Amino acid sequence: MKLKTLTIAISTVGLLGLAGCGQSTGDRALSGAGIGAGAGAALGAITGGSVVGGALLGGAAGAAGGALTDPDKINLGKPAWQ
Repeated sequence: MKLKTLTIAISTVGLLGLAGCGQSTGDRALSGAGIGAGAGAALGAITGGSVVGGALLGGAAGAAGGALTDPDKINLGKPAWQ
């Protein structure tokens, strides 16, 4: 069961990482929140902590990181939804 949970968590974080891009501040904040929430939930699941708490903390940190970055310094291209 733990191996299945770990595999799902790693896959989710990887897919969110591939989707995380954006040119505007809003796009970067949104993609950062998604990546952070996925990573936080995965870390919570792996360590036996709270998955929801990890997702909330990771999402907040990711959104802040995405909103505070400059597109000239970090630019991964257009978001997948555009």
